[in-house]
Amino acid sequence: MGVFDGPIRDIAELRPPRWGRVREVDDVVPWQLVDQAGRPVEPVYRYLRDLVAQGKSLGTVRTYAYVLQRWWRFLIAVGVAWDRATSAEVRDYVLWLRHTAKPGATLRKASAATAGTVNPITRKRYPGDEYQTSTIVHSNAVVHGFYEFWIERGAGPVVNPVPHERARGGRPQAHHNPMEPYRAQGRMRYNPRKPKRRPRAIPDALWVQLFGAMRSNRDRAILALDVSTGARAAELLGMRGADIDWGGQLICVRRKGTKASQWLPASPDAFVWLRLYLAELGELGPDDPVWQTLRQRRRGAGELERQPLSYDAWRAVLRRANAALGTNWSTHDMRHTCAIRMVRDQRLSLRDVQVILGHGHLTSTEVYLVEDDQEVIDRVLDHLADREQQPAKRSAATAPGYDAGDLAVLFGAG
Repeated sequence: MGVFDGPIRDIAELRPPRWGRVREVDDVVPWQLVDQAGRPVEPVYRYLRDLVAQGKSLGTVRTYAYVLQRWWRFLIAVGVAWDRATSAEVRDYVLWLRHTAKPGATLRKASAATAGTVNPITRKRYPGDEYQTSTIVHSNAVVHGFYEFWIERGAGPVVNPVPHERARGGRPQAHHNPMEPYRAQGRMRYNPRKPKRRPRAIPDALWVQLFGAMRSNRDRAILALDVSTGARAAELLGMRGADIDWGGQLICVRRKGTKASQWLPASPDAFVWLRLYLAELGELGPDDPVWQTLRQRRRGAGELERQPLSYDAWRAVLRRANAALGTNWSTHDMRHTCAIRMVRDQRLSLRDVQVILGHGHLTSTEVYLVEDDQEVIDRVLDHLADREQQPAKRSAATAPGYDAGDLAVLFGAG
C-alpha cells in the first residue's frame, strides 16, 4: 500500500457554498472578508492589514480579499480548516477552477451568445464562462502569499500548501553561494501554462470607426490621449487640472504600482479634442479632476454636480461603441496600439518606448517587437501573386530556333 496525499475527491460534484462576502468599510483595512455573522475573518484580516502596511493599493487589497473568499469557500466545501490545508487541497482547488463556471456565467444575457467565441472583426476572443489561466495563476500566488505570511509567524500549516515545482537534483537553493542573491525558484507546481499572447494594434481603418463611434468630445479626447501616450486608462482617468502642460503638449499621470508622476507627450490632435472638451466643461481648478460625467449627479445628500468619471463608466462608453460596431475592443488595446506604433518608428529606440510605457524592465517592452499579422499576410499574398505571373512571363519568351512572328501567326497572338 503506497502513501496517499489525501482523498480522491469528485471535483465535478463539489458545490462550494455562497459563504461570506467582501465589504468596504471605514477602517485601516478598507476591504474585508466577513463571515455569515458579519464578523471579519481573522486570518484574512491580519494578512490584508499587513498588505495595507506594505503600501499595496486599495484595488490590490480588494482583489486579494475576493481571491481568499473563493479559497475559503472551497475549504468549507471539502471540510478542511484553513490551517490544515495541504498541497492536495490546492491541487483539487486548481482542478475545480478548471472545471467550474464563474459565478456570473448564469447572469449573462446579451453576451451569452458570444461567450468564448472569436470576434470576426477584431479576431479577439470574448471572455468565456470558465476561469482563465491568468486567474488561476494569480489565485495561486495570492494563496501562496497568505500562507507565507502565517508560516513566518509560526502559525498555519508547517509547509506552504502552494509549493513550487520540485527542483532537479535536490532541494531548492541547495548549493547557493551566500555572496550572490537568491534566484527565483521557478513556477508554482499547480500553475497552468500561460499561453503567449501577441499584442495587436488596432488597424487604422478600424481605429477610425472606433473613434467615430464616440459620442462626445470628452470621449474623443480620452481615446486620442490614450492611443498617443500609451497610458493606462486608470492612469488617464486620475488626471487633475494641474496635470496639463498646454505649451509643451504634455500630460502628467500617476503610474500604476509605483504611483510615480510622469509627464508624457501627446499628439496635437489629442490636445485639440481636450481643449474642445474643457471648453464645454467650464472652469477647471488645478486640483479638479479633468474627466467628469457629462451630466450632473447628486452624491449622497450633496448638490447636483458633475462627478469624476470612473473606470467602470469609461468601460461602459467602450461597451456602447463595441455594440454599435460589432467589435470587442478593450481599454488596453489602445495601449497596445500606441506601443506597436512607436516600436515601428525607426526614430524611436526601444528604450524610448520603455520610458513612455513606464515599464520597469526592457523585456516587458520587447513583447511589442512583433510583425503585424496583416502586413505579413499582405506580403505573402504579393509573393503568391508574383509566383502566378512568373510562369506566364517565362512562356512568353521565344525558344531558340523559332521565329517569334511565325509563332504569333500560328497561335493567333500579336
